[in-house]
Parts: sequence; C-alpha cells; structure tokens
Amino acid sequence: MEGFLMADKKRNYNDDGKMTVEEAGRKGGEATARNHDKEFYEEIGRKGGEATSKNHDREFYEEIGQKGGEARANQRENDNDHNGKMSKAEAGRKGGEARARQRDND
Repeated sequence: MEGFLMADKKRNYNDDGKMTVEEAGRKGGEATARNHDKEFYEEIGRKGGEATSKNHDREFYEEIGQKGGEARANQRENDNDHNGKMSKAEAGRKGGEARARQRDND
C-alpha cells in the first residue's frame, strides 16, 4: 500500500516538487465544496448562464444544442429502438432552436 501512496503523491506533484495544476484545482474544488452549499452553486450557475446569454447569439445556442444532441445520440447509437420517440439528435436540435427563440424574446 505504501508504494501506491508514493506513486499517487508523485503523480500530483511536478519534478520540482511543486503541486500540479490539476492537483491544485482538485484541492480547490474540494475546499469550495466544503465551504459552500447548494444555493451557492445555483447562484453561480445562474450568473454564468446570464453572462453566456449576453455574450452569444442564436446561432451559438443552435450549435451547442445540435452538438449536444449528436453527442447524446452517439452515446446511445446501439439503442435503435426509440419506441416512437424522436432521436436524441433531433431533441438536441429542437432544444437549441427553442432556447434561441426564447433568447430572442428576452
């Protein structure tokens, strides 16, 4: 077990003994999670969504909706039985278009 812990510690530090960016991010994320509640994350998510909405146009939302739908469809490409439901790609495309229309009306 001791060898495993040493290997794990080496992986988290650079050759010069300094913490890697990944390790610093992990530790920072853990500290943030300990110090903040659900409402904190909801608030920063809302603020991020508002900033994204201000900085991007309709085409941006259509593109990410399309990409999300395609990614989801690729995850399930072996599941060809949709039982009469629309494909994941189609759902993503429609979701992106709906969000773009919603943004245009804001």
